[in-house]
Amino acid sequence: MNTEHAEHTQEIAVQSPEGAWVIEITSPEATTTARLSPGGKLVLGTSATGVRVEDRSVSHRHVELTWTAQGVHVKDLGSRNGTYLAAARIREAQLVATGSHFQIGKTLVVLRAEAPDEERVAPNDVPGLVGNSLVMRRLAEEIRRVAPLRAPVLVLGESGTGKDVVASALHRLSGRRGPLVPLNVGALSEGLADAELFGHTKGAFTGAVAERAGAFELADGGTLFLDEIADLSPALQVKLLRVVEDGRVRALGSGVYREVSTRVVSATWADLPERAAQGRFREDLLHRISTLVLRLPPLRARRSDIAALSATLLRRFEPELGPLTLSSLALSVLTQHDWPGNVRELSAVLYRAALTARGGVVQGSDVQLASTVKQQRAKVLATPDEALKALREHRGNASAAARALRVPRSTFRAWVERAG
Repeated sequence: MNTEHAEHTQEIAVQSPEGAWVIEITSPEATTTARLSPGGKLVLGTSATGVRVEDRSVSHRHVELTWTAQGVHVKDLGSRNGTYLAAARIREAQLVATGSHFQIGKTLVVLRAEAPDEERVAPNDVPGLVGNSLVMRRLAEEIRRVAPLRAPVLVLGESGTGKDVVASALHRLSGRRGPLVPLNVGALSEGLADAELFGHTKGAFTGAVAERAGAFELADGGTLFLDEIADLSPALQVKLLRVVEDGRVRALGSGVYREVSTRVVSATWADLPERAAQGRFREDLLHRISTLVLRLPPLRARRSDIAALSATLLRRFEPELGPLTLSSLALSVLTQHDWPGNVRELSAVLYRAALTARGGVVQGSDVQLASTVKQQRAKVLATPDEALKALREHRGNASAAARALRVPRSTFRAWVERAG
């Protein structure tokens, strides 16, 4: 059966919320929300008389949503381009689960239960942060609240959720005049990590032909972003704690301390409290760097943002690949995936799809997820010894081992070096 034109009524047997629904509508042009009250109806389309959708592929009166005790009844109103549910074209459907979603034109519509504080959460207007789902609006609110403060921030999230984007947003909104200096501490070799963080004098070690400022001094007056903080060696954890507490650094080979006004933003995918309990991360350092904590949601927890994220990513490819848009079926395929690699994985999938797209339109057949749809979530790498084990299993191929463990190759190589 051709799923692009199959028409049927579909029901999902999951308990429905009893109160109002929030309808998240994400088109290529804008993201809006509407409220479906108990007993109420909404018509989505380009008409100004209903809930207006900024999408030229959507009909004047495209689809009608009706609140029922069993959920939301979705009815296509004879639209030109159809209404799609799970890549199947439908006339009517009864959606009963919060998180259910369907498509009209190039617009994704997500249904969820209304949150108690819904009206108090402002739209996401943080630069660089894409998505207007409730979880992203709450994250944007937190970023704006903590950005002007001086206290250290710990950013937590799975790989590919955009921890670097959040660090950049925190810096831009902080009002600090100094630079943002990013440093992947997990990729630093044991011998050079001290010098990279705190600087060195001329002759401090072999190859130190001139004095060099470290990351803390370079970020003086600004923000130092320490990515992969969980992989910092025990010796450097002690030194980092001292600098974060008193704001003074001493370059390698020097006896002089220098004061710096550097705001520290750290990030990790690891469970730091668990590592602290195991003795692998200093508990006092954890308490110091986690004065403020931001938790990033995985992409599967904000499916309504996939349309906006996809449009943003495709625009980034335009200088190389030309103007690109997504077909309804392609967007439907994307929203069905769980995205274990989050936004980074979405970017890679879209780039590959764009390479095979014809006429600037990414079709459903261009989106290849076969290698990742059934893929289990990768095991978190716990020790350098496990890095060596992975390297042996892949016959010395560091790139293949890093891919299998879903960590950056630079981080993987640093772990191997530590293990000898």
